[in-house]
Amino acid sequence: MTIVTCGRCGAKNRVDERAAQARQPVCGQCGAKLNGASGAQADTGRPIVVTDATFAREVLQAGARPVLVDCWAAWCAPCRMIAPVLDQLAAESGGRYLIAKLDVDQNKRTAAQFAIQGIPTLLIFKQGQLVDRLVGAHPKQTIAATLAAHL
Repeated sequence: MTIVTCGRCGAKNRVDERAAQARQPVCGQCGAKLNGASGAQADTGRPIVVTDATFAREVLQAGARPVLVDCWAAWCAPCRMIAPVLDQLAAESGGRYLIAKLDVDQNKRTAAQFAIQGIPTLLIFKQGQLVDRLVGAHPKQTIAATLAAHL
């Protein structure tokens, strides 16, 4: 069982992951569809933090919903510049995609696995596969268009 917060009314709902794969779970309070109940973290309207330990579960097993992973570090000024853009994109996602953040200094195994040589690097995954990559600080329109191409 996982707890999924309803994007419409904010109610917390218990969801059986196995049952969620067979049918769409809905909020017990308002009846809205619950996004993210099939194994990936629920859509909170904010980027989620992924680590070496949670990367496979949160990103590679997210299914058909695209996941944009921001590979960043606290000391990186361009990373700090695009952070508000990624927060905006997460808030605007409406459950269509997920935004995740991976601190490359704390998660060297995953950073090495995807050959992160410069930051910020934005990786887009779909169905557990890396489908696109943006290196460097890009404007919101560029990031949104690249992400939209994989919806």
